[in-house]
Amino acid sequence: MSNFWKNLYKFPRFLTGVLIGFFLTTFKPIFKLLKNKKRKIIFTILTTIIIGTSYKILKLMTGI
Repeated sequence: MSNFWKNLYKFPRFLTGVLIGFFLTTFKPIFKLLKNKKRKIIFTILTTIIIGTSYKILKLMTGI
């Protein structure tokens, strides 16, 4: 039973490490793209279009 509690105490550190690794792996290529001014503008426009389209679709789907 003590082994169970040892593993349970290690879980928050494991979860934190996995989340940090996920975000670093996901966003590192994006930050490399944003170093170029032309790509930064294109990325901003595409992100705005995707968020706006998703918002509009969800709004129409839910009837709000």
